Amino acid sequence: MTTLERRDNALTTHSEQVALVEPTFDESVLRALCDLDCGVPLLLDRIKQSMISCREASTFFKKRAAMEEEYGKNMQKLARSTAEIYSMNDGKAGSFVSAWHGTLRVHEMMAENRLRFAQRLNEMSEELANLSKEVEKNRKQTKELATRYERALQESETSTEKCKNRLDITSEELERVLLQKEGESLKDNVVQSRAGNTGGKRAIGKAVGGLLLKSKNPGNIQRQEDDIRSKVSTASDVYRKAMIDTQTMRQEYFNFQLPRILRSLKECTDEIDLGTQYHLTRYAFLFESIVLSDGSILVPPREEGLGLKASIESIDNRSDFRTYMQNYAYARGGVLRGPRREGPIEEGFLPPIPRHDIDKHISSNGVNMNGGLHGVPASGRPTFGVDLAEQMVRDNVDLPPILPKCCQAIEKYGLQTQGIYRISGMTSKVAKLRQKLDQDLNAVDLDASEWSGDINTVASAIKGWLRDLPDPLLTFSLHQGFIEAAKIENDRLRHIRLHERVNELPDPNYATLKYFLGHLHRINQHATINSMSMQNLAIVFGPTLFGISPTSAHPGQANGGMVDAALQNLAIETILNHYSDIFEDESEVAS
Repeated sequence: MTTLERRDNALTTHSEQVALVEPTFDESVLRALCDLDCGVPLLLDRIKQSMISCREASTFFKKRAAMEEEYGKNMQKLARSTAEIYSMNDGKAGSFVSAWHGTLRVHEMMAENRLRFAQRLNEMSEELANLSKEVEKNRKQTKELATRYERALQESETSTEKCKNRLDITSEELERVLLQKEGESLKDNVVQSRAGNTGGKRAIGKAVGGLLLKSKNPGNIQRQEDDIRSKVSTASDVYRKAMIDTQTMRQEYFNFQLPRILRSLKECTDEIDLGTQYHLTRYAFLFESIVLSDGSILVPPREEGLGLKASIESIDNRSDFRTYMQNYAYARGGVLRGPRREGPIEEGFLPPIPRHDIDKHISSNGVNMNGGLHGVPASGRPTFGVDLAEQMVRDNVDLPPILPKCCQAIEKYGLQTQGIYRISGMTSKVAKLRQKLDQDLNAVDLDASEWSGDINTVASAIKGWLRDLPDPLLTFSLHQGFIEAAKIENDRLRHIRLHERVNELPDPNYATLKYFLGHLHRINQHATINSMSMQNLAIVFGPTLFGISPTSAHPGQANGGMVDAALQNLAIETILNHYSDIFEDESEVAS
């Protein structure tokens, strides 16, 4: 292959290499680097700087990830341990515990964000470390390639210089022979001037000249001339070939190999610089996102629930104390802890002071809080529309009397009634029964044919009593907790969470719910006859047990009862299905 063909192939290969480079490559920079004598070391040093920067960024990400991971784990551990410890201690209940649990959930969510951030930082650190290793490997390979090409070119130039020296020596020998042949004497000053600056040439020339001077035979001189001319010709051919090869190698190196090496090194520089910048930009985006996410957790959109400040502001100390007072009186009302309030006159007790402000205690639905309806003599124990705890404390009972009275009648006469609780009684008869129960509960005989013959009237009355409770049986304060538990798809976990919410109910509500759901459980045992499956019972009593309250009055139930109807029904159905697990302890099951 001729030198021209090699150059054409080299240029063709070079053009193919250029075509593979993305069009954004700065060709003017490459040309400027080719014009510099220090292009290769310049890029090698630049890559070394970029690798140091890349490794520093990787180290920073790794250390920052360790900090974030430790912070997230500690906060998560703190939130969970605090919630667990609080549940085991006798702390405040009501709205405070809801707000407290909400506060801990906020911290737990922020901890989860930090752990995810730490995971991303570890990934970025690993990617930067791998990028630095890959670029270092490419830099080393390219440096070795450049060194190999430069060494080959230097060796070729050295070989060419040696060939030139041999040609000069043989040419000097030929000149000496020719001078000898013409009979001219070779003077020392002429030998020195032709020897030039090379000490080796001068020494060899003197030695040859000495040999020539020893033999002045014309025949010997002619033979020596022919022999030296042959050596000159051979040395000239070798020198010419070495010079052409060196020139070809030099052109190939500067026109093809050097640009390719510089291009490869520049691409390594761009790769590590752009990779480092990309991960720094990604870090900035993730850091910004995590801060914004923390902000959205602290102050979420209105439709996504309460934030930290709103949760704390939702604490109603007055309502909590009122509930606590009712529960305390209910739980300990039968135990005398101080002077007796009332007693027989013969023991020195005075009759109670008559009250003159009875009219002030008339409720909006016409029920006198001291008994009866307007214009109707009352027994002093109203039933409908009275707070559950107040009823039980007032009557000193474990269950509101209306509940066992109506439920026993329904179990006696209505277990086989088709659609019991689903089919309502006549409105006029239901209103009449409500009035009688409100006037004097004990005087109402549900075994009478008037009521036992139309048991749906009794069922409607007990549904109305549950619906008229000022605070529903499952309470407004725990409403959202029941809804969140009902959202859980796993049946076992949903059962556990609902069990926890049931255990948080005030004592009067818990006792009433236990009795009433046990009654519904017995209704369901005859579902093949009365068609009241667990699902049907849940649909009937979901809204009744949860209640519907104005949003402004109960911020914890911001979505309203209708929006959560499906979840309410699912919660009731789950509790009914697991009634024995939730309400019956081992002693009750054994009995």
